[in-house]
Amino acid sequence: MPYIVAVKNICPKLVCITSIFFLFLFMPAVTEAIMKTESSPSVCVPILLYHRFGTSVADSMTVTTPVFKSHLEYLSQNGYTVIPLKQLVNYYLGKGTALPQKAVVIVVDDGHKTVYTDMLPLVKKYRVPVTLFLYPSALSNASYAMTWEQLKEIRKTGLFDLQGHTYWHPNFRKEQKKLSPAEYEKFIAMQLNKSRDKLNRELCVHVDMLAWPFGIYDGHLIAKAAEAGYIAAFTIEPRHTSSADGVMRLPRYLLNNSDKGKVFEKILKGKPS
Repeated sequence: MPYIVAVKNICPKLVCITSIFFLFLFMPAVTEAIMKTESSPSVCVPILLYHRFGTSVADSMTVTTPVFKSHLEYLSQNGYTVIPLKQLVNYYLGKGTALPQKAVVIVVDDGHKTVYTDMLPLVKKYRVPVTLFLYPSALSNASYAMTWEQLKEIRKTGLFDLQGHTYWHPNFRKEQKKLSPAEYEKFIAMQLNKSRDKLNRELCVHVDMLAWPFGIYDGHLIAKAAEAGYIAAFTIEPRHTSSADGVMRLPRYLLNNSDKGKVFEKILKGKPS
């Protein structure tokens, strides 16, 4: 067996030198791989989703202003760091630095006027970053929604990131059933592109994140959103985000007024009742 004989006849010193050469050659890559494995565990972060605020509960998605204040106080007093949603997304995309150990994200869907009247003063007081997901058809139009001027004022605080929620908050499942395939494709494109373009134009922002209306999404919608330029999208599945989630379907906790005290604490720990 010539091969074995050849190996036996190799000079031990040459083997040693060759081994050292290859060790130094590949050591950086091996070390980097090990460090990535050890320093990149699954990072789980709760995204807290609000809709409306006020002194009393108007509907199932109202969180009263005192309860929202209690949320902010609890986060502040228990070592949590409220980070911008974009920071979390960038981390999952491999573009950001390590996140704080007890990171949490605050977002609001729809653009209800109580964001301006009730939420804004508390956000300014506690200096927490918030992402608003807006559907433009309601703004300066529906009686329940904020105006473009109010949103411009909110944007100037530097605490709010303004992002997309389609153009008029459709139920994609219902629309798919009543439209032809070609009409449905046009409908998706309109909802995604018209919303983004309107927000960019009116508010001088860069919209590249999307909240799925009613939390409805599928593979086709995800592909269309990515094609339209969205880098991340969000559902209403009640669990922490993790690096195992795709960035086009990151989960969020939909909060209501009963999510306070011990219930709120359990949500933050990933153990909602």
